[in-house]
Amino acid sequence: MPQTYSPLASPSATRATLEEFGLYTKHRLGQNFLVNDAVIGRIVELSELTDADQVLEVGPGIGTLTVALLARAGRVVAVEADRTLQEVLAATTERDSEKFTLVMGDALKVVPDGLPGCDDDPAHAAPGSGLNKFISNLPYQVAATLILQALDGLPDLQREVVMVQREVADRIAATPGSKAYGAYTAKLALRAQVTGRFEVGPGNFMPPPHVDSAVVRLDRIVPTDPESGAPLTAAQAAAADAVIEAAFAQRRKTIRNSMGASGYDKAALDNAFATCGIAPTARAETLSPQDFVRLSLALVTPEPSASR
Repeated sequence: MPQTYSPLASPSATRATLEEFGLYTKHRLGQNFLVNDAVIGRIVELSELTDADQVLEVGPGIGTLTVALLARAGRVVAVEADRTLQEVLAATTERDSEKFTLVMGDALKVVPDGLPGCDDDPAHAAPGSGLNKFISNLPYQVAATLILQALDGLPDLQREVVMVQREVADRIAATPGSKAYGAYTAKLALRAQVTGRFEVGPGNFMPPPHVDSAVVRLDRIVPTDPESGAPLTAAQAAAADAVIEAAFAQRRKTIRNSMGASGYDKAALDNAFATCGIAPTARAETLSPQDFVRLSLALVTPEPSASR
């Protein structure tokens, strides 16, 4: 008999739970409840959970994925925007309530500043400390932002396994020269690498969304200097992000003109291009994330002028 990961992962169980609490799906909050236990199982297996893991979940809904995470992880901290689901989650997570913390609020504001720490060690007193995995069926309208925000704001985070719209998954995994490759891809690639992906059709949700979905696994990497291999300082990483943003600011222009229009001195740019062996007539989508790091390190003034 197949293993059951979540007793809530079926249309009948989801419908019964919503009806029990007099609830309905809310389109404005991006609520599409996952109703296929096999998909829950694939997410759990891809996450490789142990009881040492401290998990962040955004958008737990009625707790369909949450109960599967609680059965395997040491702790789950969930962020939910819909206050009407608070009572439901208290009921569906009751069995493992000692391992569950619910934070009500907008995840874009809560992550990372409003998250409780999961480590009693005073050295890990910062908000969100101890959270090492981010596993969620994300609200699609905020998914891309949260994926990057969690990597930047949660220093202990090592892995993300997230359900997103297929187009966002394509952006995450895009390679230089492809249509989906952009500033978001390049910045994310400096922080994490894609180590797994599978597709999820609309029929796995209630109600079915009007888009296709995908689950992506990202494992954190340390951004480094491509030449020396030395880890980038926070200032150097920020400079690389600024270069990426400026390079893609006017995508149809050459990288020299786009960055110049964003406030970078063109003489300094020309020197940096020559140092890196990058053609100033190239367009941003042809450069790798490492090229942007090399360019940012080569610039005499790593930040654009105030006119930007």
